[in-house]
Amino acid sequence: MIDERRLTTEEKALKVNLTSDIYGCFAEIGAGQEVAANFFKAGGSSGTIAYTHSAYDMKVSDSMYGDTSRYVCEERLQTMIETEYRNLCTSLPVKQEECRFFAFCNTVESLNYHKTNQGQGWVGMRFQLKQGGEPNDVILHVKMHDNSHKGQQEALGILGVNLIHAGYFHNDDLDQFITNLTHRLPRDRMEIDMLRVIGPDFESIDNRIIALNLVKRGITDATMFDLSGNVLQPATALYKKNILLVRGRFRPVTKVHIDMIERGKAQFLQEEDVVEDQVRLVIELTLKDLTADGKISDKDFVDRAELLGTLGYTVMISNYLKHYKMVDYLSTIARGARMGVIVGIYNLQTIFDERYYGNLPGGLLEAFGRGFGRNVKILVYPANNVETGNLYTVENFEVPENLKGLFQYMRDNNKLAAFEDYDQRLLGILSDDVLSKIRVGASSWEDEVPEEVVKAIKYYELFGYKKKRRLVSPKS
Repeated sequence: MIDERRLTTEEKALKVNLTSDIYGCFAEIGAGQEVAANFFKAGGSSGTIAYTHSAYDMKVSDSMYGDTSRYVCEERLQTMIETEYRNLCTSLPVKQEECRFFAFCNTVESLNYHKTNQGQGWVGMRFQLKQGGEPNDVILHVKMHDNSHKGQQEALGILGVNLIHAGYFHNDDLDQFITNLTHRLPRDRMEIDMLRVIGPDFESIDNRIIALNLVKRGITDATMFDLSGNVLQPATALYKKNILLVRGRFRPVTKVHIDMIERGKAQFLQEEDVVEDQVRLVIELTLKDLTADGKISDKDFVDRAELLGTLGYTVMISNYLKHYKMVDYLSTIARGARMGVIVGIYNLQTIFDERYYGNLPGGLLEAFGRGFGRNVKILVYPANNVETGNLYTVENFEVPENLKGLFQYMRDNNKLAAFEDYDQRLLGILSDDVLSKIRVGASSWEDEVPEEVVKAIKYYELFGYKKKRRLVSPKS
C-alpha cells in the first residue's frame, strides 16, 4: 500500500494521469495555468487532458461565459464549470462511453505587483465517479497568504492537484478527503473558508459538518451556512452589509433568545444609516460553545443548526473565543457599514474584565480599539441578578472603578446602549435548565421555547428528547 500522505504533487498528478478512465479539461483564470501545468509536467497527460485554456482577457471571458461585472465570484465559477463540462460531453460523446469526465475550473485574484490586495479566489470541479453517471460538484473558496505572486501560483497548483486526486481517490471518507485536499498547504499559505460537495455520490454528506470541520481543524477561523444548510462564504454573503451579531450556545433556542434577537434587531434598525434590506443577522456558535466533555459532537452541533434553521437564521461557526476578535473579523468584511453586537449583561462583564485580554500587549485598550473602535454598537440585554434576583441592567452595571471612564465613553459615543424594550417575564429562562428538563422527560420546558422549536425537538428527538412509546398488549 502506498502511503498517500507522502506523495508529492507530481506523484499525485501522475497517479491521475495513469488512471486510464479519468479524462477532462481545465479552465483557469487569474493566476496562470498552474494546475494543468502540474499534470503536463508529471507525464502521461495525453490520456487525461482533453484541453486547457485561460480566458485571461475579460473580453474573451465574456465571449465564452457571458457578460459579468465580477470575474472572481462563485457565480462566475459555476458558469465556467457548467460551460466546460457541457462542451466536453458535447464534443466527445464517444469518449464518454469509456471514461469518467471531469471539468476543473478556477477564477482567482492573485497578489498584484504592488502587493496591495488579498489573494483569493474560487476553485471547483464537476466530475463523474461512474462512467455514464450523473456528475458531482466540489466548490470551494480560498484565501492565499504567500507574500509573492509566484508563491500563490504554486499553492494554487498544489490545491488543484489535491482536489482532483482527492475527488477520485478519497471520496468515500470526509475526513480523508479534507486531509488530502489540504495536503502540503499549511494555514499560513492557504485558507479554505468555504467548501461544498453536492451530487449523487455525496447525498449522505451534510455540508454543515464540512463547515464545522474546516474550523475545528484550523483550516479557517470562520465559515457559515444559511437556513437551508447551504454553506456560504462569509466575505461574499456579508460584504458591505449592516451586520447584527448574536453569540451564544443556543442549546436549545429559548424564548429569551428570540426576544433578544427580534427586539435587538428592531432597535438596531433605528440606528443611522441602517437599512432593513441591507441588514444581515448572524447567529454565531464558537467551537468553545460546541464543546462538551472535552470534545465536539457532530450530532449536537447539527441539532442546534437544525433549530436555528427552522427559525430562519443564518449560522456562523468560528474559532474566535473573544468578542473583539469576532467583531474585528466582521468589521473588515462590513467595510465601514454599521455593525451591531447583541450581548447579555453578564457577557458585558466578561468584555470589561481586564484578565480576558492578558495575551494582548495593549491589554483591554488594544482589544477595544480593534473590536469596538470602529462603526460598532453593543446592545446589552438585561438579566435577573443571580445573587439578589433584582433586575441587572446597564444602569446598575458593576464595572471596575478604573474602567468607569471607558464605560461612560462607550455610552456617550453611541457605542454601547441598553435594550429599550424586552420581556421581563422571560428573564428567568436558562438554556441549561431547559436542557435538563428535556432530558429527564419533564414537560414544563415546552413553555420556555418557541412553538416551532418544541415541534422540531419532538419530531427529530433532539437534545435527548424521547418520544413516549405506546405499549401494545399481545392479543390473547
